[in-house]
Amino acid sequence: MTEFRTSSGRVEVIDFMPIVDVGSYVIRIVRGVAGRVGMQCSILPRFGYGEAVPWIERPDKQTAVFVSGPDMLILRSDIPLDGEDRSVKAEFTIGSGETISFILTYGASYLDPPWRVQADDELDRTQRFWSKWSSHSADAGRWSAAVKRSLVTLKGLTYAPSGGIVAAATTSLPEMIGGSRNWDYRYCWIRDAAFTLFAFLRAGHHEEAHSFRDWLLRAVAGKPEQMQIMYGVGGERNLDESELPWLPGYEKSSPVRIGNDAAVQAQLDIYGEVFAALTFAMDGGFAPVERSPKLRRVILEHLEKVWSNPDNGIWEIRGSLQHFTFSKVMAWVAFDRAANHAGLTPDEGERTHYRKMAARIHAEVCERAFNIRLGCFTQAYGSPHMDAALLLLPIVGFVSASDERMLNTVAEIERRLLRGGFVSRYDTDTNIDGLPPGEGVFLPCSFWLVENYALQHRFGDAEKLFDRLLSVANDVGLLAEEYDPKAKRLLGNFPQALSHVAMVNAAFALIRARQGVR
Repeated sequence: MTEFRTSSGRVEVIDFMPIVDVGSYVIRIVRGVAGRVGMQCSILPRFGYGEAVPWIERPDKQTAVFVSGPDMLILRSDIPLDGEDRSVKAEFTIGSGETISFILTYGASYLDPPWRVQADDELDRTQRFWSKWSSHSADAGRWSAAVKRSLVTLKGLTYAPSGGIVAAATTSLPEMIGGSRNWDYRYCWIRDAAFTLFAFLRAGHHEEAHSFRDWLLRAVAGKPEQMQIMYGVGGERNLDESELPWLPGYEKSSPVRIGNDAAVQAQLDIYGEVFAALTFAMDGGFAPVERSPKLRRVILEHLEKVWSNPDNGIWEIRGSLQHFTFSKVMAWVAFDRAANHAGLTPDEGERTHYRKMAARIHAEVCERAFNIRLGCFTQAYGSPHMDAALLLLPIVGFVSASDERMLNTVAEIERRLLRGGFVSRYDTDTNIDGLPPGEGVFLPCSFWLVENYALQHRFGDAEKLFDRLLSVANDVGLLAEEYDPKAKRLLGNFPQALSHVAMVNAAFALIRARQGVR
């Protein structure tokens, strides 16, 4: 709800999307609070990312229908609408106690129009739905309100028919204003699955965790060498990337992209994330699916052959392949979970083999990813560079947070990657990613540092950083992927699921660490 105050009065504008079974609706309710306020409504829709101009049909004075090929928008209003230059406008004055609603509906142009809903009824039903859903969230102490807001965001980013959760609702919002790091995040990442399942289970939302687990198992079906790092909301595999040169981009940040070629990159960490997700689910009380044993065997047989290869890494670099430390650690996670979770691997002989593989990978990482001169782990084998993904090593159980090597790693990340009190992913000036340098600090990485502080019992530092992160959310509690500490603005696609997942997990990690619980 947004309140507007003028010299002549006050008015509230409420925007929401109702929970409906058929069609997609955006509803705007305008309510007069005091005095009388002049208002204007206008809509100028374009389809095909701004390229296609629709025809406008006017079945009555209070309805406008916009049609372009297979797409149709219908605007229904309580007041007359005027047409002008392929757009629709309405001017009106609203007084205290009066209400005017506008209902925008999307549907296929070759089907019957979705039915008209009643705005006030849908608002009441929508508020009751979200209030009831949020009431099931576990208590997070003084951060409960922020945690519930993040969980609502994750639920809102979920495609209900499949259970898939998109990384963000937008494409091409820049990681640096005027830059070219503009990506399409309207897809479901395998990497996010483990973190999201953990967040939902910790917060008490088992139904959502179950749906996402099932989406994950459907998406990865097939040959393990064909597993992608991300899929469409229904599990679609073809996410070919293209650029839209007729669009200038947000604040002239170009190119604007649709699709994402990172879908075909080699990223070894996804195998570990699959196994982390499955073990989280089973630890949360979910029964193993019937095909789990076959899935486990084929994935681990493939991973045994490829784990020692270089890859594109967690940050989806478009430069030369590297032996990234985090990728190797997550390969270790896959074998470690299979070796130590009887629900995944009932056969002791197989578990013994997986245990040996995990030990082999662990030893190699400790030897080749540890920089003796710096006394810490680094971004890749033999590299002097730091990477905030290393903050996940104690979180996934690869090394204790109190291990001297990890303490030194955190200290080096603080020294080299902290900017304005937040954490950068890595130093983009190294050109390791093959892109022009420059981006904001990365909010999920900053929440990972909160978890490390909590695990190290640096509770004052953890809570100070956590509260600083919460302070950069917008007025309705939403977080983007990145933040610019100098300009004090959010950057990147929005709202970003991984930022909200990391926030939820950090909150519960802080609470558990305070209580002395692992």
